[in-house]
Amino acid sequence: MIIPKVSVVGAGFVGTMVAQRIVEHDLAQVVLVDIVEGMPQGKALDIAQSAGIEGFDAKIRGTNDFSEIRGSRIVVVTAGFARLPGMSREELAAKNGQIIQSVTEKIKTQAPECILLMVTNPVDVMTQLAWKVSGFPVHCVIGMGGVLDSARYQLFLAEELGVAPREIEALVLGGHGDSMVPVGRCTTLKGVPVSQLLKPERLRAIIERTKSGGAEIVGLLKTGSAFHAPSAAVFVMVEAILRDSKRVVPASTYLDGQYGIRGCFIGIPVKLGAAGIEGRYEIELTAEERDALRRSAGLVQKTFKELHIS
Repeated sequence: MIIPKVSVVGAGFVGTMVAQRIVEHDLAQVVLVDIVEGMPQGKALDIAQSAGIEGFDAKIRGTNDFSEIRGSRIVVVTAGFARLPGMSREELAAKNGQIIQSVTEKIKTQAPECILLMVTNPVDVMTQLAWKVSGFPVHCVIGMGGVLDSARYQLFLAEELGVAPREIEALVLGGHGDSMVPVGRCTTLKGVPVSQLLKPERLRAIIERTKSGGAEIVGLLKTGSAFHAPSAAVFVMVEAILRDSKRVVPASTYLDGQYGIRGCFIGIPVKLGAAGIEGRYEIELTAEERDALRRSAGLVQKTFKELHIS
């Protein structure tokens, strides 16, 4: 059996944990890439030395050489500056734009047949940038964000209702983080809308906490940002593609008229399979939800234009 290859660009906390989750599940062999000499090699070796304890066979290696990503089925991009306390996702765009442009050009040269999974924030803007620079088909460029926002929403709702997070079905659309759009009728506890179980003010408070879920962690850590939950969200998406599971998740994809939005990447429900995004779903929204989604898309478009990418 041919073992697929996944490359992870960026050996920070998120990238390293993504690599660890993939090999621990024997999902693929992993190449961990970073520009800092010794760092990806050391982290990959550390993960590899746990194989006998964890019981996995998948190989992992670290490198500073982008040519080693050749033949990758998926390339996950986590490279970039971390978010600092008080910094919005949009303020990250100027900092990370040049990094993502450079990284994407290398990926385009070395792994032109890969599916590109973007994690670097602001993820919707960086996904659009990677798509523009790479010239890849839209179904092969995907942004992670909705899976993470939905998971955060699940947790906060579960804590409020006193149930296990897995019992909550949550759907979050729109831009990752501050401009996310929770879909009321698709957020349920065993089929019962949470709006029927919580007072409106409590539900609004939970939504606001979810929107600032990443900022809350940044504020607590002081010198870093979230990595456990983001890496879990990435793993779910990588697994769906490699196993061709046709899993439907919220993810950032290019819209060309869906929801009345055209010309930008934003989070909507998509079907993930071997070809990347194999379906994009347009669900019925309230007027308020639709307006919020369009505002979120407008913010992504505005931030992308401010990058001044020709």
